[in-house]
Order: sequence, then C-alpha cells, then structure tokens
Amino acid sequence: MNKKNSGVGVLDKAVAILSTLESGPHSLAELVAATGIARPTAHRLAVALEFHRLVARDLTGRFIVGPRSGELGAAAGEDRLLAAASPALSALRDATGESAQLYRRQGDIRICVAVAERLSGLRDSVPVGAALTMQAGSAAQILLAWEDSEKIHRGLANARFTATQLSADRRRGWAQSVGEREAGVASVSAPVRGPNGKVIAAVSISGPIERLGRQPGRIHAAAVVATAARLTEHLARE
Repeated sequence: MNKKNSGVGVLDKAVAILSTLESGPHSLAELVAATGIARPTAHRLAVALEFHRLVARDLTGRFIVGPRSGELGAAAGEDRLLAAASPALSALRDATGESAQLYRRQGDIRICVAVAERLSGLRDSVPVGAALTMQAGSAAQILLAWEDSEKIHRGLANARFTATQLSADRRRGWAQSVGEREAGVASVSAPVRGPNGKVIAAVSISGPIERLGRQPGRIHAAAVVATAARLTEHLARE
C-alpha cells in the first residue's frame, strides 16, 4: 500500500487538505490546485474540517489551519514550546523589567500564547489568547521576515513596516518597533525556530516609550535574543 494512501479515501483527502494548509492560507481554488481534489469535494471537506475547528478562515476568507490542531498537539505533549515558555518569559521579564510575551502566527493575525506580566507599575502587556495584527509591531516583523518572498510581498501590502526593515531584522536577528502598533508603546522581538529551522514564534518585550526609549533594541535586544535562542535549543532536544 502507498504510504500516502491509507485506503480510506475521504480521510486521505482531509489529511491532504490539512497538510497543504500547513504552508499557509489557501483559497478554495488554491486548495484544489495543490491537492488535485475535485472542487466540490475539497469544499465539502474543508467546511467539515472547519466545523471541527481543524480548519479556520483568515480575514479574507481563505482557509487556514484551525485552533483544534494546536490543542491536539498540546494535549499529546507535542507542544513543548508552551511548557518552556513560562519560565523563559519570567526570566526575561526579571532581566529587563518589562512585560514579556510569546506570539505565534495564525494566518493574517498573531496570537499571544504566553505572557509574563510586569510585577509592578504600569502594565502594558496583552492577555493570553489576544489576536493582534500582522501589519504592525516588532513581533509581526519577526513572524514575517523569514517567510518566502511571495508571503513577504503579500504581508507588506498594508503593513506599517517596510521590506528594508525586514531585511535589517533578518541581518541582526531581532526587530524593534516604536509606536508602530500602539501609540506610546515600544517593543523588541526575536525569532524562535522549530527543529527544522523555520521561525515558529516570536519572543517579545513591550513597554512605554518613556522607559524603553526610541531605540529599545540597543538596551534589550541581547536579552530577548538569548531567550528566543534558549527556547529554540529546547525544541531541538530529543
């Protein structure tokens, strides 16, 4: 038996759709082209998978991997990133004195999946589960910067950062933003990579410009990059 064919046709087609969506958002026409599944069947399966939250839609209506996939991964103990994130973010918060966050991309938005709040004074973090734009902020820059050129071009269409900024982010390994997503707030972010080297998350700190200044990376980039590197190393271990 072909290892790509279980003999249960409908299941094989559903898995083909999910595997295709791992690379990013797809319209129905793009799903049909990528999988070779007939359009009515592809639509029926995608909608069924959406019902079970294995598939979702982005802001333009394209199909994306749904939240249930991540929930199943976490339940199976496969999502080691979240397990390591809490102590890592707490240490980063203690080292910088600023709120620390971990973001993962989901289609055209980024989700805050872990937070270490600043212990006193003004708290300017975002809650776990918050969905933020991919068009502004240092974490959005990081989550886009290492994508392929087509995705970068698409992501820059309405972004408040530029291709030049993303090039600088890739060169130095971190990003900063000052008042880009929210007036008065600055942030610094760095990439977390999976075992295959792909950027899967962004570690960030954020705080008021009055504390972080107009060049927050000069002060905090080293600590943010080190935290992201520790999480990357954790994921690389057997």
